[in-house]
Amino acid sequence: MSDHPATMASDDSGEDLAQSTSDASLRRTEARSIEIEAQIAKDPSGFRVMTGDRPTGNLHIGHYFGSLANRVRIQDAGVETFILIADYQVITDRDGTGPIHDRVLSMMADYLAIGLDPARTTIYAHSAVPALNQLLLPFLSVVTDAELRRNPTVKAELEATGDRPMSGLLLTYPVHQAADILFCKANLVPVGKDQLPHLEQTRVVARRFDERYGRVDPARPVFPQAEALLSKASTVLGLDGTKMSKSKGNVIEIGMDADTTAKLIKKAVTDSDRHITYDPANRPEVSNLLMLASLCTGREPVEIAAEIGDGGGGTLKKVVTDAVNEFFAPIRARRVELAADPGYLMDVLRQGNAHANEVGNATLDEVRRAMNMVY
Repeated sequence: MSDHPATMASDDSGEDLAQSTSDASLRRTEARSIEIEAQIAKDPSGFRVMTGDRPTGNLHIGHYFGSLANRVRIQDAGVETFILIADYQVITDRDGTGPIHDRVLSMMADYLAIGLDPARTTIYAHSAVPALNQLLLPFLSVVTDAELRRNPTVKAELEATGDRPMSGLLLTYPVHQAADILFCKANLVPVGKDQLPHLEQTRVVARRFDERYGRVDPARPVFPQAEALLSKASTVLGLDGTKMSKSKGNVIEIGMDADTTAKLIKKAVTDSDRHITYDPANRPEVSNLLMLASLCTGREPVEIAAEIGDGGGGTLKKVVTDAVNEFFAPIRARRVELAADPGYLMDVLRQGNAHANEVGNATLDEVRRAMNMVY
């Protein structure tokens, strides 16, 4: 046995990572997502989904229409689903954890209020699943620092900080995400196209682990090649017409009451033209409000705009306020009940943690056997 560290074997993974967001690759992924949706409709039993959120603040309606509603749809279609509350990832780019316990409970209340069912969906926390985090060690052995620095999230952080030193946790963030997906052997991950490089890194890790460390069962690798299920969700901008962000204060939180929602929408940015039209290119702020009303009512934004006509921004905001408050009323009522019982929320999370640990321990056991590290 050599005493020198192994060098990375030459493969096509670097090219795969670079091409993961190319037009051709995106078209293939879109076509495959359509096929997967059809397969789920016929028989969901062949899929296991993994997704999740960082508990950095309260979830908002952008989260709901962007991903949360889709998770409920996937769950209700019969797909086994794992949802991660990524508390360890809060400290990738922050100096502390903040009020993380309260935020985790808030996230649990949101999850259950929107319809995620702990009897069908496993909800768990990063820090509660040691096996998941231990996978980071063998996974780091099959990636290079150059690959990590080319990852879009890491690269953006480097550029934003002027190449100042970053934490090791942030640098290895793409590999931690791979562990998130692979610990439960998820083979399907709902993503937007900007997240495809992260999923490709996961596929690279799984493939290289197989090549370097082998298998327990010769017929199959330890880890599957997870596929993307591209989100068809509409993007909801913030109330100022820019990207919805908690730090900008331009969001409507899922748990906000009707009066607070009305006050925020009243301050939303529109324009000086009283005639309301749906024109995303030239009237992004007005069109965003129309899209929000559309998502809440199921009506087309053009139809809503035509109905408002010359009613101006005031009428538009009233229509949007009524639509949002009516749509989220039952969710908010359920959330109030859930938030009033933190003991129940903790019980649900602990049950999810327990199941995630069973799955993670079984995966880690197989990993150690593949690596001949069972003592």
